[in-house]
Amino acid sequence: MPTNDTRAPSAVPAPAPAREPEAAAPGYAAVLAVREFRFVFVAHLLSLLGVVVSELALTVLVYDLTRSPLLSSLTFALGFLPYLLGGTLLAGLADRHPPRRVLVVCDLVCAGCVALMVAPATPVAALLVLRCAVAAVAPVFNGTRIATLADILGEGELFVLGRSLLRIVSQGALLAGFGVGGLLLSVLTPRGAIAVTAATFLLSALLLRLGTARRPARAPERREGIGATWGVLRDRRVRALMLLFWVPPLFFVVPEALAAPYAAEIGVSTAALGLLMCALPVGTILGELLAGAALSAATRSRLVYPLLLAGFLPFLLYGLRPGLALAALALFLAGAAGAYSLGLDAWFVAAVPERQRGRAMTLMTAGVMTVQGVGMAGAGLAAEFAPVHTVVAGTGILATLCLLGLVLEAKATERRDAADRHMTSG
Repeated sequence: MPTNDTRAPSAVPAPAPAREPEAAAPGYAAVLAVREFRFVFVAHLLSLLGVVVSELALTVLVYDLTRSPLLSSLTFALGFLPYLLGGTLLAGLADRHPPRRVLVVCDLVCAGCVALMVAPATPVAALLVLRCAVAAVAPVFNGTRIATLADILGEGELFVLGRSLLRIVSQGALLAGFGVGGLLLSVLTPRGAIAVTAATFLLSALLLRLGTARRPARAPERREGIGATWGVLRDRRVRALMLLFWVPPLFFVVPEALAAPYAAEIGVSTAALGLLMCALPVGTILGELLAGAALSAATRSRLVYPLLLAGFLPFLLYGLRPGLALAALALFLAGAAGAYSLGLDAWFVAAVPERQRGRAMTLMTAGVMTVQGVGMAGAGLAAEFAPVHTVVAGTGILATLCLLGLVLEAKATERRDAADRHMTSG
């Protein structure tokens, strides 16, 4: 998502989807052929599985200790809330220190927090605080890793496909992680399962330390605080693209958050609930794979706005109070439209100056996670006053209208930037 160009962000050319050459994409195999990326890929998988399994095991542990459904569910909520805090207070670390050091230290911090959770004497309040600490460093780790991808793969097609592979792994790990967590909990105590995840963080740190090159800090002299973090949004192009990353997840989580109530509403089994929960991420994985493997960069760029606007239209099928098959199909199609992310990644990496790369990526990932928590809470609140199928259908309408406004603003920003460049060159 960044660039090595150190000019002012407003001087960065806005992408012109219709004019890009129809170059053949190198393909995912070319990305996996890069040795350093393979280490990042495996480390990402390990740390992500560690997060998912530890969340599940910690939820079970808190419930066993307190018998409180509220405190048990709070462990999941705490996975979202600290993202914004960590993403703003700590974002500067991503550019101020060598990226490999940041990644390794973040993994070690997570391993240390998880190890403390294993101690039998750790009280419930401390468990929740440690959960917050893991969530607070997560956006710094994720933002630094994304920024480092541009160093490893360059800022062109390989970067876009590398980002796509990590997203695909994220979706797959979320599906597999709960299964792995459930399997571990069937043979281990909750604390034992948490101890296993500490090992995944340590192994991730080792892979990143040994498998990635040492690179200097991007802006070692900078000591700015929160103002500088939010200052990346002063550039109108970056701001417009950031909103295109933040707004869709706010609405995408609604049908997943309400999957259990909807299954009860239409009278299907708990096994069918699993199908509803899997439909959207499976669609996302297949959509990304198809876009990355079969479409050129120019085509993906041209499809960003159409896919953004069409992505929530399948939610309107919920207005018919569909059965299981049609509801799952709607979620699958909505997930497949998430392929817009590949083109959006290419635009963002071209818009963010290299010296702000880590900070911008950290803020972006923090925002994505934060809005998902907000979206889940909003979905639950809305479902208190309206049937679930009405809430999901209404979400489709509201999301489409919001994105239409953002797309129009992004296009206007492109035109203003083009005019500015024309006047400057003239």
